[in-house]
Amino acid sequence: MSVRTEQSGQRVLVVGAGMAGVQTAVRLRERGWPGAITLVGAEPHRPYDRPPLSKAVLTGGTGTAPDTAFDVDFDALGVELILGREATGVRPGDHEVDTDAGPLPYDHLVLATGAEPVALPGGGAGVHLLRTLDDAERLRPVLAARRDVVVVGAGWIGAEFATAAREAGCRVTVVEAADRPLAGVLPPEVSGHMRRWYEEAGVELLTGRAVTRVRFGSAHPCVLELSDGSSLPAWAVLAGIGARPATGWLAGSGVALGEDGSVLADERLRASVPDVYAVGDCASFPSARYGRRLLVHHWDNALTGPRTVASLLTAGEAETPPYDPVPYFWSEQFGRFVQYAGHHDDRDELLWRGDPRGASWSVCWLRDGVLNALLAVGRPRDLTQGRKLIERAAVLDPARAADPSVPLKSAVR
Repeated sequence: MSVRTEQSGQRVLVVGAGMAGVQTAVRLRERGWPGAITLVGAEPHRPYDRPPLSKAVLTGGTGTAPDTAFDVDFDALGVELILGREATGVRPGDHEVDTDAGPLPYDHLVLATGAEPVALPGGGAGVHLLRTLDDAERLRPVLAARRDVVVVGAGWIGAEFATAAREAGCRVTVVEAADRPLAGVLPPEVSGHMRRWYEEAGVELLTGRAVTRVRFGSAHPCVLELSDGSSLPAWAVLAGIGARPATGWLAGSGVALGEDGSVLADERLRASVPDVYAVGDCASFPSARYGRRLLVHHWDNALTGPRTVASLLTAGEAETPPYDPVPYFWSEQFGRFVQYAGHHDDRDELLWRGDPRGASWSVCWLRDGVLNALLAVGRPRDLTQGRKLIERAAVLDPARAADPSVPLKSAVR
């Protein structure tokens, strides 16, 4: 493997020790980066995987929680870990990152700080978020005690937490401001069918009601006041009302941010200032495939983006194709395995594969016959085949694609 000799004295500083940050360090070494690599994380824990937090860690009982740490030997890779240190600013002209314990120099800086959950106004004791290992550890005794819990937000994280809480024996109420679950990501004809999942699991779903205030009572630690004038007591509340890129610390740095707070990365994940790159949940990127800028808050994006940055730093732009993946994520909720690949909008034609009242079905989104996106419920083969078809912009025969007995790859024209 050829490596530019001038790299040997250069330092890559990675800020953020989640999946995106860890994968950046790993991929750089795999590609033969000879210089120093420093990985900085705000949390004191060794870098760990986040998906188990909403399931295995929560329901691990009162003993030791499952080990979620990444199976990475940082010493063997020659990666310096600096944990429990929060980045507070960047000075690109000086090639330094300011932290709460002093500045850190860099030759190349990779921003991988992820996203942070949106908090409920007036939250306090008894109001929880679920983003970090410490968050999950605080929620474990609530589930172990089978307390009454309220989840605010019927999105992906809200559904996953409600699932875990019901399995633990808690009484669960979910409050959603929209008129249905997943209103922000799926059209009514699809997400409307998911309402039944809550009822079947014994979860009370209250839609069309926003939380206007959180107050603290005597009989229950929390009382939520809702927009319809009612109130809802709870022993614990989980806020699952969305997340935003964790980029507030970049204010004034010159690193361009979008209206959504994301680092405006280019087609090879370079930020707007020299020698700075961005990967994972904190970055948006232009997608030629979908003709728009995408901000993808999912595990797979944090896994794949670092490959592009590692290639760019070790092999150069000519050897690094633009970053334009097919977005992918999965969720386990109410006994169902839900997967999604691609990106859709109102211009796409919706096509069903199977009966949404059944245990397994899929939805395809087509534009001029081209498969743009696919949602699979209990049909992993559809997802696997569909993802490949999206990558190659395959044109489908709608009649064959609508037949769930026909393999999706056999519906290609």
